[in-house]
Amino acid sequence: MSLLWRCADILRSPFRTAGLGQVRTATKRAGGTVSNHGGSPGKRLGVKKFSDEYVIPGNILVRQRGSVFHPGQHVKMGRDHTLYATVPGFVRFYKVPGSRKDRKFVGIALNRGEKLPRDETIGGRSRFFGLVDLNTFTKEPAIQATAST
Repeated sequence: MSLLWRCADILRSPFRTAGLGQVRTATKRAGGTVSNHGGSPGKRLGVKKFSDEYVIPGNILVRQRGSVFHPGQHVKMGRDHTLYATVPGFVRFYKVPGSRKDRKFVGIALNRGEKLPRDETIGGRSRFFGLVDLNTFTKEPAIQATAST
């Protein structure tokens, strides 16, 4: 009878016929290797100065990859698409109605309550020969400056 049971075992298990014996199967899937291991630091992108904040020339307004925000009035774009202020004033985020693809612009308003885009037919030009007269607009209120110190 034992010979009969051995023959039945051979027919039951496909691995015994090849002479492999016992075979272990994986209980978890094999994971691949990661080349960078997540070790690169963040690039600190995003909006640095928000709407209605007072800025001076050279302040960085937005750090970005590509042109998510476009430069508006009194704002320029650096070679890495960083937007920065060219005049002192207050930050404004706006869209131009009727422009293509709902572009988002960042501009500098010279006075606190001013809306952008600036209507030059009503308010006159704010720049002459690429320069702004710093004496014509109101600066940051002295109340805020004394309250913060």
